[in-house]
Amino acid sequence: MKHSISLFTMVVALFLLSGCVTKKKYASLQTEKNKLENQYQKAQLQLAENKANIKSLEERLAEAQKNNAELKASYAALQNSLDKSIQQNSQGNVNISKLVDEINASNKFIKQLVEAKDKSDSLNMVLTNNLTRSLSRDELQDVDIKVLKGVVYISLSDNMLYKSGSYEISERAGETLSKIAKIITDYKDYDVLVEGNTDTDPISRPNIRNNWDLSALRASSVVQALQNQYGVDPSRLTAAGRGEYNPIADNTSAAGKQRNRRTQIIITPKLDQFMDLIEKAPETEGEQVQ
Repeated sequence: MKHSISLFTMVVALFLLSGCVTKKKYASLQTEKNKLENQYQKAQLQLAENKANIKSLEERLAEAQKNNAELKASYAALQNSLDKSIQQNSQGNVNISKLVDEINASNKFIKQLVEAKDKSDSLNMVLTNNLTRSLSRDELQDVDIKVLKGVVYISLSDNMLYKSGSYEISERAGETLSKIAKIITDYKDYDVLVEGNTDTDPISRPNIRNNWDLSALRASSVVQALQNQYGVDPSRLTAAGRGEYNPIADNTSAAGKQRNRRTQIIITPKLDQFMDLIEKAPETEGEQVQ
């Protein structure tokens, strides 16, 4: 294209030199020259654009080739890993059907655990609601009921339960304990731990050496009352003393000490049932998990 424009320019020059070109002819030739130059410019732009597109395509091709090489390497690594697994397998191959059965059994087992937990949580909420509704407004001032991590905690103040500095249960506590005992009796799948707690003030009385003794004796008094007076199955009951070592408030104030002097009745699902469930392996080898 560039060579043609140069030739055209030489021809125009020869015509001019020969004096044989009219103005009209010159104008026509000039127009043609401009047209050719425009075409040349467009061709140059198109050529540059094509070169850019070619470069982009080359880069994309190189990237695709690189990705392809990486995929081949990954595939080779996976294949190698699979080959090693197959070689290490005593049977010499992977039993897909057995793997699927094991996965299904595990999923059913997990579902069984979740359903058991959901049932426990629901029963705990019903138990708590029933107990709260059975207590009077005055009783609720001395009784705190909470559900934490699937366990029901009933905290009873020592002012309501015992005579001052003693482990003997007061007459005032009888009605409240009877309501708690009814709830415990209604929920037979729960175990009951009675836990005594004290403040840091030392105690020295006949047959009571320290706060360990006092907390344990108080827990034992509640357990025996639940068994002997309100008919709770003793096999479900456990008595424990924590002394002054499980505080829920600061022992430097009278209010804090009063909160720490408490007896907790802790109601939990029977642990042996959950342990049996957890230790029970999911059934495979064609056996159906219930």
